[in-house]
Amino acid sequence: MTETEGKFDFAIDRGGTFTDVFARLPDGRERVLKLLSHDPQNYKDAPTEGIRRVLEEETGQAFPREQPVETSLIGWIRMGTTVATNALLERQGERTALLVTKGFKDLLHIGTQARPKLFDLEVAVPDVLYEEVIEVDERVVLRQDGCQLPRKEPKRIVTGSTGDSLEVWRELDIQRVEDDLRGVLSRGIHSLAVLLLHSYTWSAHEKAVGALARRLGFTQVSLSNEVMPMVRAVPRGYTVCADAYLTPKIRQYLKGFTSGFSGGLEGVSVLFMQSDGGLTPMEQFCGSRAVLSGPAGGVVGYAITSYSQTENKPVIGFDMGGTSTDVSRYAGHYEHVFEATTAGVTLQAPQLDINTVAAGGGSRLFFRSGMFVVGPESAGAHPGPACYRKGGPLTVTDANLALGRLLPSFFPRIFGPGEDEPLSSEETMEHFQQLTREINLFLSTKQSQSSANGSAHSNNSKVMSGKSEMSMEEVAMGFIRVANEAMCRPIRALTQAKGHDTSQHVLACFGGAGGQHACAIAQALGMKTVFIHKYSGVLSAYGLALADVVEEVQEPCSLQYNPRSFSELDHRVEQLTQRCTETLRDRGFSSSQITTEVFLHLRYEKTDCALMVTATGYPGNSRSCKSGDFCSAFTKRYLQEFGFTIPDRPIMVDDIRVRGSGKSGIKSVTNTKMGYGILKATTITKCYFEDGYLDTSVYLWEELPCDHNIPGPAIIIDKNSTILVEPSCVAHLTEGGDVCIAVGSDPHCLLGTELNTVQLSIFSHRFMSIAEQMGRVLQRTSISTNIKERLDFSCAVFGPDGGLVSNAPHIPVHLGAMQETVQYQIKSIGSIIKEGDVILSNHPCAGGSHLPDLTVITPVFRRGVSGPVFFVASRGHHADIGGITPGSMPPHSTSLQQEGAVFTSFKLVTAGVFQEEAVTEALMAPAQYPDCSGTRNLHDNLSDLRAQVAANQRGSTLVGELIDSYGLAVVQAYMGYIQSNAELAVRDMLKEFARCRRQQTGSLEVEAEDFMDDGTPIRLRVQINEHEGSAVFDFTGTGTEVWGNCNAPRAITLSALIYCLRCMVGQDIPLNQGCLTPIKVIIPSGSILQPSQNAAVVGGNVLTSQRVVDVIFRAFEVCAASQGCMNNVTFGSEGSGYYETVAGGAGAGPGWTGRSGVHSHMTNTRITDPEILEKRYPVVLEHFSLRPGSGGAGEYRGGDGVIRKLLFRNKVVLSVLTERRSTRPYGLHGGGCGASGLNQLHRADGRVLNLGAKTTVSLEPGDMFCLYTPGGGGYGEEDKQTAGDGRLLKKRRRFNDNFSERGSVFEYRMAQEGV
Repeated sequence: MTETEGKFDFAIDRGGTFTDVFARLPDGRERVLKLLSHDPQNYKDAPTEGIRRVLEEETGQAFPREQPVETSLIGWIRMGTTVATNALLERQGERTALLVTKGFKDLLHIGTQARPKLFDLEVAVPDVLYEEVIEVDERVVLRQDGCQLPRKEPKRIVTGSTGDSLEVWRELDIQRVEDDLRGVLSRGIHSLAVLLLHSYTWSAHEKAVGALARRLGFTQVSLSNEVMPMVRAVPRGYTVCADAYLTPKIRQYLKGFTSGFSGGLEGVSVLFMQSDGGLTPMEQFCGSRAVLSGPAGGVVGYAITSYSQTENKPVIGFDMGGTSTDVSRYAGHYEHVFEATTAGVTLQAPQLDINTVAAGGGSRLFFRSGMFVVGPESAGAHPGPACYRKGGPLTVTDANLALGRLLPSFFPRIFGPGEDEPLSSEETMEHFQQLTREINLFLSTKQSQSSANGSAHSNNSKVMSGKSEMSMEEVAMGFIRVANEAMCRPIRALTQAKGHDTSQHVLACFGGAGGQHACAIAQALGMKTVFIHKYSGVLSAYGLALADVVEEVQEPCSLQYNPRSFSELDHRVEQLTQRCTETLRDRGFSSSQITTEVFLHLRYEKTDCALMVTATGYPGNSRSCKSGDFCSAFTKRYLQEFGFTIPDRPIMVDDIRVRGSGKSGIKSVTNTKMGYGILKATTITKCYFEDGYLDTSVYLWEELPCDHNIPGPAIIIDKNSTILVEPSCVAHLTEGGDVCIAVGSDPHCLLGTELNTVQLSIFSHRFMSIAEQMGRVLQRTSISTNIKERLDFSCAVFGPDGGLVSNAPHIPVHLGAMQETVQYQIKSIGSIIKEGDVILSNHPCAGGSHLPDLTVITPVFRRGVSGPVFFVASRGHHADIGGITPGSMPPHSTSLQQEGAVFTSFKLVTAGVFQEEAVTEALMAPAQYPDCSGTRNLHDNLSDLRAQVAANQRGSTLVGELIDSYGLAVVQAYMGYIQSNAELAVRDMLKEFARCRRQQTGSLEVEAEDFMDDGTPIRLRVQINEHEGSAVFDFTGTGTEVWGNCNAPRAITLSALIYCLRCMVGQDIPLNQGCLTPIKVIIPSGSILQPSQNAAVVGGNVLTSQRVVDVIFRAFEVCAASQGCMNNVTFGSEGSGYYETVAGGAGAGPGWTGRSGVHSHMTNTRITDPEILEKRYPVVLEHFSLRPGSGGAGEYRGGDGVIRKLLFRNKVVLSVLTERRSTRPYGLHGGGCGASGLNQLHRADGRVLNLGAKTTVSLEPGDMFCLYTPGGGGYGEEDKQTAGDGRLLKKRRRFNDNFSERGSVFEYRMAQEGV
């Protein structure tokens, strides 16, 4: 496949708002064109119209719109499209049925069981893609050595593609399947997705179903083993559903597209961009590989044009559009992820790692509780920003216009109702003047309150003594700075997550809005260069012209990477390479144009951190397979990303992947542009910067010579973008006509200690970024599964008084709890803490939650200051610290000593020296107690503690750099201001609640009560002061400490309280000690919520915390009770152990039904995938579905719990630690209670036993544990005429009403919040 000579070639990116066209003309010239994607009054299809216009204008011939376009002049067409993405976002795909293994009909509804937004009580989750489910009575399980399961019936033994042996327990009943499929067809559904367990390795049953469905007349049949043969049923199921749901829509679009050309484009090479950055023929373009088709072209575009132009320095791609910004990285190879979530659907397919954040030109501007907020809400294309003249809100675009950075005279007249008016500066200014008045009213009111009472209610005495008035320009500038900082955070996370220095990158800017922000963002990140290609406004289209045709093949594997498996690996690689090569030859590529690259998906045994590794640069040798030295490549990359290797651990191969590329022969052409004449500005305008209005030269890009520097401030304009050159930056034009900007340092670090509301928002981002970067270091350098892979940790920054400033991630049970720990150390040993000391603590009386959560605290000193100037801390869940049971979470502990090693104020590091001997002794100390053991995994404990020390050191360094930039007084002042901002948000919420309560009842007091299963009451009375916005939470009357482990330390109650306050505030606020400043908490000593020093507490952390939330929400009448339990299940033997928490029903509320099969409130743990569970543990998951009817009745029904049945293949010890087995989750305002839970044991001999709420029991092979989790309470009285239809009344919300993030940074945060 070569360049077409004498013909027109087109590369077209069809976006949501605009369609960009890049055309290469027969004489070698290039043209770009931009037109609206939807303009039905003028044309049916934007790409076809773009091609028609170019042909007509360049040839002088008429190409009438009403006739198909003649194709004799067209060489090739390459397209990227958002058709699949939009269908997914809007849920406008094909009607689809899902066929799944019996017992798992709700598997994809439950998914990972984690809720997407931690503080969203509605648990708004997008609908599943299928309309109907068929359960197939078939079952295949993996064979296990040593399996003792007594089964009499004969089994068929088969071998999977991975080499694993499997047992066919139930054969496929093909006649029953046929009857079911005929019924589906009769209901008008013609698209089918098939997901059978373990089909990734043995696919005979799926293929038989697929052949039958095609014979019956299904027009789309997607089989999970064909769409993506990777282990893990849930993401594979989502992927196959997306393929069945989207592919017919893509075909429908392609049919319409080709019909616009004579002969249906026969004889013309038509290629489409896939999510992985490679092109594929139109006939092969499918739904599961199409979701990132649009943005992928931009990544290819900047990668090819920027990387070589900047001396091969790594590049950050920065694509800022109307509603969002895409951030990605390129350093000589494309960075892929193999599982990512888009529009609520997790796709298991190779995708470029494009991180999308909710900050674009259309992001809305808000002033909330004293803080500037940008997004995530967007104005969209309609009505658009205020300046579009369609009644839209203020946006980032309006802020740039107000500051003079956008010039209406250079924009086309396409705005207003008639789309014939210019941008409206007047409407923008009017909106900003109104917002400025609101901000100044807030500032003056708070300043007068501060003067009147000396800020009696503030954390910081200077909190309201800042500037009392802001100009309109200062307000607009403030929003720009906040938006810039919001975009900096994912860039830092993307680079530092893999051990890269952000400042050593080039910022490659493209997209319509990015040029106005690029210099400021590069300055904030320490980058020295911004590169903007001449086609930056249409770079996604240009990238399509530069891209390769790609063919990928992949298959699962279960081999160890060692000499015994090399011949098998070589054979399989050779087969896959041959398949790739033959496919590309069939598409017209010669052998010289084809390259292949081999990847192995590798991980250390008994870990989940798998890396897709290429051996490029690591040639094969006598100690490796022929394809390359993958061991060396893997260990080097693992060391870079995680900071260590595990030399003695075997390396496992999970998948083999071959990526073949057909080089298209198209090159990025540099048309040398000679310097000429003098640099002359088109005009000079006034533009607002930190120093006020400055004269700013305006240049037209096409008129710039390349032999001149353009010092800032300056504006460079072309047809599709506006570039702002900041005052400390210098731009110049390259010989190829691209803009390269040398970025100077930002001189505006001078800041006083008085409150600046703009800086408040920026410091909030910076402190959160520090906590996030600490977490990245901890995750990289830790070794245990709990911390490295489950991400069960939190990192935080504290003020000099130990008050929490920022905490990441937001694990509910950690919220605010670490503050108690830090402040306990200040009170107890503050006078003897020295520089170089690090403290270890986990005792409940010292702010601990439960003993496995070890908190490491580092005081940070500053020269010339006597005490610590701030603290950093990290809390991580250690898998074992001793006690009476493995895992240190015993269901029947009665004293703290039975739960493991205890640390109150232990010096882990003294004068910079890690105290390994002393901490080892302490970790082994529980062995002195009856039936107890010391830690069972000392090596991981020590490694993870060192990782926590390293994370704290990183936090200390980052805050130190902040102090170097702004000064200690300023940093500490803003620590206080951020706490005060959270305080203000809570006070505003309490005032509003009190006002409504007073109007309804005349009382400002609320109360509630609920019970633990043993009858222990938890009582709460809340007295609210409407004038102050404060409240007293009084738990007097709560039951006494219990004989058992459901006692909850005070820190747990405070965490639950912060969680509830954040949910009730209803918007993003800093979660820190300020949340509790307006709150006085009274907990009686000796109660279950403040037990004695040696009380057992492990159940309090995971169970009682949920009941505290139930009581608070009941008092405030927020919503009905959710399941109120985490359903803790542990099983194991001497060789292994497993722990999970299981979902239930969420409570209904005003306007919504409760979500079924989801975790709620104080936990958000993801559940292990069924295929992974059966692969690694001696268990078969017989059933996992919703529990119909378990949700409470009402106008809005409560969510249903789940049914989960585990069949054990060997002898194990099972422990369950649960609640809501005798009490039921309450309904509210007439709604019914949810069903209580049930723990049953079905013995192999036929006996059925009720295990009760908390027990430990020995199981035999063939025993089955059946878990029925509680449902959520209903809300409102049930209408008798619509009884049973409560779930249909759910307030439906389009998925894209609020912006949806995506990418590896987003997935990491979701994983953190899902522990």
